[in-house]
Amino acid sequence: MIRLRDYTSARVELGRAGSSLPTRALLEFQLAHAKARDAVHLPLAVNSLVLELKQKGIDSVSLSSAARNRDEYLKRPDLGRRLSDDSRARLAGLHSEYDAAFVIADGLSALAVHRHAVPLLDLLLRDLDWRIAPVAVVEQGRIAIGDQIGELLVASMVVVLIGERPGLSSPDSLGAYLTWQPRPGRTDAERNCVSNIRAEGVSYQLASHKLRFLMNESRRLKLSGVRLKENAPSVGDSIVDSKFIGHR
Repeated sequence: MIRLRDYTSARVELGRAGSSLPTRALLEFQLAHAKARDAVHLPLAVNSLVLELKQKGIDSVSLSSAARNRDEYLKRPDLGRRLSDDSRARLAGLHSEYDAAFVIADGLSALAVHRHAVPLLDLLLRDLDWRIAPVAVVEQGRIAIGDQIGELLVASMVVVLIGERPGLSSPDSLGAYLTWQPRPGRTDAERNCVSNIRAEGVSYQLASHKLRFLMNESRRLKLSGVRLKENAPSVGDSIVDSKFIGHR
């Protein structure tokens, strides 16, 4: 017999016990909810990420947003979209002109960043012969902080690798957001996104393939966002989500 649950990890066909859920389904829901909450509050291990990048031969710089702690970050999204004064000063010494700048930010799931950001970036950079700025590792950062970083580094584009909002079956989903000519004030409609990068979602191979295509097309057309269409040749992998997403 064909069951819907064979085709999705969504909570469907859970059954019932009287007027409620079966005990097993209820406990599984509570566990998933706890994992999602843990992912949101998990601190970013900046030193560990910097060491991982160094082992891959990738230069980096450690930065922080204007949010002083996790509680403030969650309550004040605007603070997560701009750098602290110290971080702005740190970037001043790196001022140059780059083809692209990469940002690794905790977002709403540092767990996703710890698991997927460095392996994905390492794979992507292998076949990318561009002038790449030192990777900015940002604590308490949101997507738009990449606009300020890209502008300060005088980068033609910025790609932000960030932990996405955890779902009840995906506490470790990584998103990659690309913006051409980054500067503060860019809107979500001016970005492209490859999302759901994780073991159960979009593979590193497919994500790097899609990102490389988007980056090359963005540079060729000198734009990003809703006007930049993702139609990269298939690599025989799972479906990728590459579109405008405006939830941060």
